[in-house]
Amino acid sequence: MSRPDRALLLTPGASATRDHSALVAIERVLAPVPVERIDLARGRKAEALVATVVDAAGALATGAKLAPGRIALGGRSLGGRVCSLAVAGGLPALALVLVSYPLHPPGRPDQLRVAHFPDLRVPCLFVSGTRDTFATPDELTTAAKAIAGPATHVWIDGGDHGLRSRDTAVAEAVRDWLLSL
Repeated sequence: MSRPDRALLLTPGASATRDHSALVAIERVLAPVPVERIDLARGRKAEALVATVVDAAGALATGAKLAPGRIALGGRSLGGRVCSLAVAGGLPALALVLVSYPLHPPGRPDQLRVAHFPDLRVPCLFVSGTRDTFATPDELTTAAKAIAGPATHVWIDGGDHGLRSRDTAVAEAVRDWLLSL
């Protein structure tokens, strides 16, 4: 078998670790594609979290013997948002995988976290629950129109922000999309 031509860096949400069940499930279904799951330091400012992602992406590219532009980045909630900030800031990437993207705090749709969206020029996958209080399907679809690259949405019917018991559906959506690029 030939060496994989892409890899994926995954980051957890604010209250989780690299061992979050959805991240583990994504890694499992993508084998033999290299997947690196990392932790993000809790309580750190966005700049420090972005620096962690930049360093980890570089290490993954080196370890997998791939160009930086062959690394996809993403994760759950805050982790995905941090990856999107890194890519908007200039980090080369194949794509972004954004699971339960936290578009705004629950109940505060006026506090959108999208100022960087026009700077995203890579394909973006949003995997979200239809009952996510951080972003309704209409809110997320509308906001994603500001992204310069192509945006794909996969909706998990009835899923909330945590997408509990939906790891298989999330992992398969990520696998199918990422391998189609």
